[in-house]
Amino acid sequence: MSEAADVLYANARVATLADGYGIIEDGAVAVRAGRIAWVGTRAEAPPAVSTHDCGGLWLTPGLVDCHTHVVYAGNRSDEWEARLNGATYEDIARAGGGIMSTVRATRAASEDELLRASLPRIRALLAEGVTTLEIKSGYGLDLETEAKMLRVARRVGELLPVDVCTTFLGAHALPPEYAGRADDYIDMLCGEMLPALAAQRLVDAVDAFCERIGFSHDQTARVFDVARRLGLPVKLHAEQLSDQGGAALVARYGGLSADHLEWLSEEGVAAMARAGTVAVLLPGAYYFLRETRMPPLAQLRAAGVPIAVATDCNPGTSPMTSLLLAMNMACTLWRLTPLEALRGATVHAARALGLSDVGTLAPGQRADFAFWDIARPADLAYAIGANPCRGVVRAGVWRDRVS
Repeated sequence: MSEAADVLYANARVATLADGYGIIEDGAVAVRAGRIAWVGTRAEAPPAVSTHDCGGLWLTPGLVDCHTHVVYAGNRSDEWEARLNGATYEDIARAGGGIMSTVRATRAASEDELLRASLPRIRALLAEGVTTLEIKSGYGLDLETEAKMLRVARRVGELLPVDVCTTFLGAHALPPEYAGRADDYIDMLCGEMLPALAAQRLVDAVDAFCERIGFSHDQTARVFDVARRLGLPVKLHAEQLSDQGGAALVARYGGLSADHLEWLSEEGVAAMARAGTVAVLLPGAYYFLRETRMPPLAQLRAAGVPIAVATDCNPGTSPMTSLLLAMNMACTLWRLTPLEALRGATVHAARALGLSDVGTLAPGQRADFAFWDIARPADLAYAIGANPCRGVVRAGVWRDRVS
């Protein structure tokens, strides 16, 4: 380094995640202009204008929650109770509940009301060291409400210490005004809604729900064609309830990620591997819906598909505001290793959002990291319900744990 760093975070046990855990004992991280300028041992640290003594805490990259529906209004605990009494997810959706229940509540909420309802959930995620957050739309299903959701997502990034990536999920469900006219809805989405939202710079990526109760393979491809013309990357809710060939479809478009994947086929795994598409695992929904079919982890590992972990925070199938719990579930339910879970919530989660400057601790990366009072990095996926986060640095600036 030719000039002094702005601040040196020293006396830390550092897990860079650049290679495995990437552990540096008695480590330090130098920051300049909001970026990491140097990482190494404290004894070799460069000069800095100021030094922050980390007190021996563990330091990791800030966590990345790469799949959430965290902006919404309303409550669906009644549907959860109905499922416990024997109703299926598809039964509830076909009866007008499910996603449409949240659509009605979200349409009725003002923008400020929607923001107020969402902030406590988001603060809970940030309190656990999340510094980058994906937020999907998809509870509006009309231009006005989809825009409202995406504006709220942008406001979250202005109000709280988190970087927000927005995803347009207009192809989430069929709104009641288009009942029996799914192709007409896709026509409107492709011809009017998505171009208008992209013109307002509210969309960072495009998603869809390719499923028997969602949209078909061909309808999803039409949405992706428009996204491609607009220069927007795509991702997909794929193979959650059945195998619709969604993973291969999103891979064909060079998609960032395919998410859920309980019914993923060997062909889908191979297509994702060829395209470099990330597998985003969502154990909260698996747990909450009491699913029994697991994603094909052995095949994903063998094919070298990057594996991310996220909360899927949403009101109907994963009302979870803890990425640490998602990591624990991925290990306990599916036998991910703690290292896989941590890399899944940092390195690979960043890749699932198309981000190359977060997720690891290395020179040039954004200075986003979290401090933990733990014995070893595996503890982040070990203790159920614990929160050992003691603070975060975002863009180089220390903040106590968000509460």
